[in-house]
Amino acid sequence: MLTPRPGPIAVAVGALVILVIFATSAIHYRPEDAAHYRSKIFGKPTPTNTSDGLRSIWNETLGFEKIYVVGLKDRTDKRDALALTSSLTGVKLDWIDGVKGEEIPDKAVPFGTNRTELWENNLGSWRGHMNAIRSIVENRLSSALIMEDDMDWDVNIKSQLTQFAPGARQLFSSSSAPTPDDPYGDEWDILWLGHCGEHFPEMVEPKLDNPDTRKYIIEDDRTVPSYNNVKGFINWKDYPEHTRWVHTTGAPICTFAYALSYKGAQKVLYALSVDGLHGPFDNSLSDFCRYQSYGAKCVSATPPYFLHHKSKGYMSGDSDIQGYGGGGEVREKGYTENIVFSSRLNIEQMLKGEEPVPQWED
Repeated sequence: MLTPRPGPIAVAVGALVILVIFATSAIHYRPEDAAHYRSKIFGKPTPTNTSDGLRSIWNETLGFEKIYVVGLKDRTDKRDALALTSSLTGVKLDWIDGVKGEEIPDKAVPFGTNRTELWENNLGSWRGHMNAIRSIVENRLSSALIMEDDMDWDVNIKSQLTQFAPGARQLFSSSSAPTPDDPYGDEWDILWLGHCGEHFPEMVEPKLDNPDTRKYIIEDDRTVPSYNNVKGFINWKDYPEHTRWVHTTGAPICTFAYALSYKGAQKVLYALSVDGLHGPFDNSLSDFCRYQSYGAKCVSATPPYFLHHKSKGYMSGDSDIQGYGGGGEVREKGYTENIVFSSRLNIEQMLKGEEPVPQWED
């Protein structure tokens, strides 16, 4: 059984990381090696026994310079829910207004794009994300996390990302030691933190000649669901229960949440706008990482940390890109895949100052 923990486990760094042989090159994080954290009310955690370089992950922007949310202005329902969720978990958001495809003139559509085949809604989604990415470039931001407007995350998101950061540095960083400005390392372009699902690079077809098979393994992560409840593209029972991986990006689906460094934003703005667009935004960004366009260095988490919340009510409100629930279907209870202590589903508990409740009992 999972016991809600307002004091989540955090990662050990440096000498406590153990190198092992695991089918591919792998580094393991073990809970017995961990420093421990204490949180007061959710959203205002107090880290203890952590290096100065990781403390910025506990700030309101999770160690990034900004967090952008892309969403249509008229979806006030999603904005209300996300504003409340973020305020209760100590996260500060900046909104980027979404764009409807029909608002984009033909002149502004990238050369080679067939807007009929792409769908107007996909075109609008692409433009909204591009506006967020362009803002990183225009404002010379060192990094920013971009998410969609129906996201959910665990109430322990800050300790989770403190576990993730050493893995990202291990894959792409000129220094193994974190710094306040670069808790995740100094050479990454994209951190893909939220997606619908992803295979490891060596499993994706068609296979690349030399896929990067390195993995940083977080063992016994109790914010990862049990075998009965975890979802995704890999065969979970081939691995120990409650395992999370940090790895080079393979081919994720959906751009639920991803961080860009400044140079990463420059590359994506060129590759997916100035130089052209050849498919839906999420597929195009996935190919950008898979084929390492312009030397792209992309890191993923499996299972991811951010996922689409399916709220209670009319299912037609789930997506502004694809049509669901057109027959008036109603969802009686909301849920979010792969998030044990869902922030969205614990709003009432957080308002009352009570312990978070897991979605599933082990």
